[in-house]
Amino acid sequence: MDQSSTQRLDQPRRPRVKHRVRARGKQAPQETPEQQTSPAEVPVPEPRPADAPKADAAPAQEQKTEGPKAPDASNQLNEEKSRQAKQAHPEPSAPEPSSREPSTETESEPEPPAEVPIPTQRPDTTEPEVGPPAMAPQPPPKPVDAGDEKMLPDPRSADRPGEKMPAEEVACRERLKALGVEFEEHNAESNPEIGCSIPYPLVLKSLGKSIAIAPGTELNCPMAEAAARFAAEIIQPAAKAEFGADLKSIGQASAFVCRPRHGTGKLSEHAFGNALDIASFTLSDGRKVEVGPTPPEKDAKFLNAVRKAACGPFKTVLGPGADADHALHFHLDLEPRRHGGTFCQ
Repeated sequence: MDQSSTQRLDQPRRPRVKHRVRARGKQAPQETPEQQTSPAEVPVPEPRPADAPKADAAPAQEQKTEGPKAPDASNQLNEEKSRQAKQAHPEPSAPEPSSREPSTETESEPEPPAEVPIPTQRPDTTEPEVGPPAMAPQPPPKPVDAGDEKMLPDPRSADRPGEKMPAEEVACRERLKALGVEFEEHNAESNPEIGCSIPYPLVLKSLGKSIAIAPGTELNCPMAEAAARFAAEIIQPAAKAEFGADLKSIGQASAFVCRPRHGTGKLSEHAFGNALDIASFTLSDGRKVEVGPTPPEKDAKFLNAVRKAACGPFKTVLGPGADADHALHFHLDLEPRRHGGTFCQ
């Protein structure tokens, strides 16, 4: 006892305040040789199994047990045990890295479902067809006698040339020669499918001694005679009165053409060589008067006189203003009408 007390008196004592401050700190700067020898010999009880994961608390507790005073070592040990007991109970709220308790991060995030829900499929009956139908819907069949399938019957469609030219055709040709009309005979033409027919056609080269017509104009003989008389008796005097010049030639736009009327199921008079379209008139002084919707004033006066005079010798007269098809020519034909009437527009 005297020896131990003598040793304690010889050793310098450190103030407790400094020792407590160092014990509460989590890390000491450096341990002196005196600190390493005196507290290290005091036996420290092993931590309980429940306290094993607290790695940070053990070094702190060991530092708290360290002290320079040997006589207070047992008291300090008891105090440290009580502190450890107090510290062991209030710390359950602190997060511990344990596999049994889930972390707050994992609790806040919902776990994804094991399988993604698949929407219920619609019944097969409601699904649209992917490919085209086996057979496309067909329009109802048109009647056999529809206007665009077959022309309305015309008795002239059955006309065919005979072995001998009829007397009226021979007489017509004699009248043409008397008028000074130049013409050539042409082979008969017909189309049974459409109904066109011209059994005794002529190709005119002139409409009189001084009135030419071009290009070659294929007509039946009665229509050729009507055109020649109209040119000599109506057009020639009107040109002389209006322009002081003679009629030199007529520019035709259409004669015999195997076709129906536009927009109808009836054959055109052109299909029988019974119609002539006139597009222009050329005078002896070189002046050319063209048929149109807005001709010059002097030309308009001449054209109106010719057009008005044509209604009578011809049964149908059409021109600018009648429809879009006749905006650039006069249409003249000999279509038979009831009671010998006319249609002029």
